[in-house]
Amino acid sequence: MTAATQAIPTQISGPLPWRSSFSALTVRNFRIFWGANVLAMTATWMQRIAQDWLVLQLTGSAALVGVTVFVQFAPMLFLGLFGGVIVDRYPKRQLLMGTQGAVGVVSLVLAVLSLTGTVVVWQVWVAALVIGMTTVVDNPARQVFANELVGPAHLRNAITLNSSAFQLGMLLGPAVSGLLIVAVGGGWSFAINAVACVVTVVALTRLRVAELYPHTPTPRSSGQLREGLHYAAVKPTILWPVIMVSFLSVFTLTMPVLLTAYASDVFHIGAAGYGLLNSLFAVGALAGAVLSTRRRTLRLRTVIICGGVWALLQVTASFMPSEAMFGAALIACGIANQFFFMAGNPLIQLSSNTAIRGRVMALYVLVLLGGQALGGPLMGGIVDLAGAQAAMLVSGLVPAVAATAIGLLLAHRGALHLALSWRHATPHLSIQPR
Repeated sequence: MTAATQAIPTQISGPLPWRSSFSALTVRNFRIFWGANVLAMTATWMQRIAQDWLVLQLTGSAALVGVTVFVQFAPMLFLGLFGGVIVDRYPKRQLLMGTQGAVGVVSLVLAVLSLTGTVVVWQVWVAALVIGMTTVVDNPARQVFANELVGPAHLRNAITLNSSAFQLGMLLGPAVSGLLIVAVGGGWSFAINAVACVVTVVALTRLRVAELYPHTPTPRSSGQLREGLHYAAVKPTILWPVIMVSFLSVFTLTMPVLLTAYASDVFHIGAAGYGLLNSLFAVGALAGAVLSTRRRTLRLRTVIICGGVWALLQVTASFMPSEAMFGAALIACGIANQFFFMAGNPLIQLSSNTAIRGRVMALYVLVLLGGQALGGPLMGGIVDLAGAQAAMLVSGLVPAVAATAIGLLLAHRGALHLALSWRHATPHLSIQPR
């Protein structure tokens, strides 16, 4: 068995002590970057939700909201792997300064158009497309840059916290944006994102370059894209999480499209209610992210199980008959969301060699965001044809079936079986070799 295909162990050790949950934040450079990253990711998703709601207001169509999602994430779908090659070749700090500067300019223009009441749909789509093109480089660079900020002793925790910033921004941003839409208008979300981009660039200039752990850029050569794909394909700890993410991103991560429909058509609670629904999801995500920092070991089966549980909870949400019960289901979905990403993202990064990690993470981000480019119009179309509740059911059911199939396949290949034991009068389910 080669190192690339070696199976991961099945035993799970206990959780980390609470004092170790944020150890990477003791490193000054990482602390500055992480704080800016949380702000940047939150502001980015504030803008995305504001633009989705703006398109819904301008057109009245959930399907066209889905088209907006496609426009923003299509560049990642078609160019994402090339972004990974760029990240491996050039300094990450300079790349991030360039991408954030470009996003700041576009966000400022969109803020002016929105706040003056002159914005039209095609302008929103152009802004989404330009931002999507910067994402091709920005997201994998942001993921990999954590490796250069801390030493080996804090690397695992840094990757986990960096992943939490990405995911928490994706979940907290919509909540804040929904509240702003009601209070002062969606245009201010665009303005805040422009300011956040400036803060990020300034933060990057404040890093102490002498304290970085830079990796030697990968020299230009032929076949680098193919090399990255082959590397991911032969490593189970990369391949299967990426496959699981592909199902979740196309179906389950279309929550903004689904919640706009729930707020406007199911519960009739408007933009304020839309912000509340996103806030409930974010509360669960915050709890899940904090709890996930205590995980001591990473296992492939944990990633698949967490993805399946998240999908099943989303299926459950589709049957909730009241706003209160639906809100409780959203909190549970948020917790499961973070348990999945905080297991999958670090596992993929730590399973890859640093010389090729940019390309591996570009593949991951391509699937994560590119899948939403496909899922946005798909789920928006299902909402228009069958309603929000039917779309929510589909969004969870398909990934749940995929997780079951992947789990059975891995169990067969690894000769594993489920074992139920009792510890201190408490049932304990585990996966053990036959």
